[in-house]
Amino acid sequence: MKKIFIDGKAGTTGLRIYERLASRDDISLILLSDDERKDLAARKKAINESDITFLCLPDDAAREAVSLVENPDTVIIDASTAHRTENGWLYGFPELYSDFDKKVVSAKRIAVPGCHACGFIALIKPLVDAEVFEKSVRLCCTSVTGYSGGGKKMIADYEAEPRPELLEYPRQYGLNQNHKHLKEMKYISGLENAPAFSPIVAPFYSGMEVTVPIFSEDLKCGVSRLCEIYAEKYCGKIVKFDNTDENGFISAGLLAGKDNMLISVFGCEERILLAARYDNLGKGASGAAIECMNYVMGESPEKGLVL
Repeated sequence: MKKIFIDGKAGTTGLRIYERLASRDDISLILLSDDERKDLAARKKAINESDITFLCLPDDAAREAVSLVENPDTVIIDASTAHRTENGWLYGFPELYSDFDKKVVSAKRIAVPGCHACGFIALIKPLVDAEVFEKSVRLCCTSVTGYSGGGKKMIADYEAEPRPELLEYPRQYGLNQNHKHLKEMKYISGLENAPAFSPIVAPFYSGMEVTVPIFSEDLKCGVSRLCEIYAEKYCGKIVKFDNTDENGFISAGLLAGKDNMLISVFGCEERILLAARYDNLGKGASGAAIECMNYVMGESPEKGLVL
């Protein structure tokens, strides 16, 4: 039985991980009191007693937590932005790699993808790998997310009574085009340029829809070839290729509360729309972290997930 510690259990991502793990009989959770979870010595002890520690912390706190590790056998699964493009860290999106199960055997540091980033990367990396467009291509990306992605303060703002009027509508942010996920989106996808990125937070708790429009002149193939690439790449239980829409619409809430992802290709031969639908707290955070833990433990990837 593996000993698991969630550093940052009180946060949104940590709570979802805890909920998913609470009923499992193959792990033992190391729990700290409210006072202990703010005590550095107590956290250090818990981290080093664990077989696997999840970091559900702000970036600086995640870096500090890694510096506390003295047990060479402790595996760190970090849900923050801090280590996603760092050398020595395995990027925690198993479906991107044919040999993830082999890589994870020796991996002691795993970085869980960002919520916006994982949808973009799921769409673009297979196309870069298949060389259907140039790495220098300039792309745009729009991502609609539930407000839980903003953490406790944003959740409180949206769930206030009465809710402020402007929060009743979708709101675009990242207006300076410096969103913290851009580095990851460019680096992991293998692109030379970060996309022009438009994240939008909407007045629902969780769910996500990431879309990338592409003109046919940027491609070396047609729509049918894109579908073939995705169908071959994503044929598991967690990430699937599926071009089904909802009566001419696609909803960011289709997979709310779940841990899987749907990849789709819409549009026509001239103007193509790539789409990824999932939950920002599922495959976009907590679900991805648990999937990585399952690989570390040698369990079925989907164990304990809601699919």
